[in-house]
Amino acid sequence: MSAPTQEEAILALFLERSEQAIRELERAYGKLLYQISHQILNNRQDAEECVNDTYLGVWNNIPPAEPRPLLPYVCKIARNLSLKRYRRERAAKRNSSYEIALEELDAYLPAASDTVEQTIEAKELARSIDRFLDTLTEENRIIFLRRYWFSDPYASIAAHVGLSEKNVSVRLTRIRTQLKQYLEEQEVRL
Repeated sequence: MSAPTQEEAILALFLERSEQAIRELERAYGKLLYQISHQILNNRQDAEECVNDTYLGVWNNIPPAEPRPLLPYVCKIARNLSLKRYRRERAAKRNSSYEIALEELDAYLPAASDTVEQTIEAKELARSIDRFLDTLTEENRIIFLRRYWFSDPYASIAAHVGLSEKNVSVRLTRIRTQLKQYLEEQEVRL
């Protein structure tokens, strides 16, 4: 039998209700969780608080949840908590790279949902976007996700994929145009 992976070991600690689980989660993913939160909030203290709230959220949900893989589960909690704080604390300021990234997509996506029908449409939109992402090359998918999921600035994306900022900007423009065309073909109301 092979040795458990780092994720499996951390998950096992959570299932045993060992406080060491939080320390191991922080050691393994703390920097990434902070980066996700900070890209949305643009505030060190708020990001740190959201990361700590993420650890608490994971602690409260495992068990009964046994997420496999663990990393996307934890990242989603961090992102959702950061978004919740962002919306709560958002004033009339436009200082977050997250807000700027979302503004880039505004013309390509339908408005936010308030009714049950709109919520159902939003879930279908998410599934359509997932299918669209499957049509992209791996590099373009990484560029898209780093910009619109992690809210990375162009410079960071360019460094990550080894392209110029201008090239990343052009690719994102093309990807957004392709996304709009794809959604229109799927008859998603824009």
